Amino acid sequence: MNLNNSLVKLTAFFNKLLKLLLPLVAVSLLLGIIFGPNTPFVGDVYKNVSEILTMLGEDGLLALVSLIIILIFLKKE
Repeated sequence: MNLNNSLVKLTAFFNKLLKLLLPLVAVSLLLGIIFGPNTPFVGDVYKNVSEILTMLGEDGLLALVSLIIILIFLKKE
């Protein structure tokens, strides 16, 4: 039972962490799209996501994934 309790607490912690980080990523992506990838702090998130999506081979996919992340954030509230 102690292991089950620990897993419940760990899951709750990660859920709270996700609720904190998801808005930050969404705002960072949005500001990176608006102000460009050279924006301090924000540009790094945009560049990393852009590099990951470039590895997938689709240039238009960056905007789509950014919109999906922002919409998921807005839908949760």
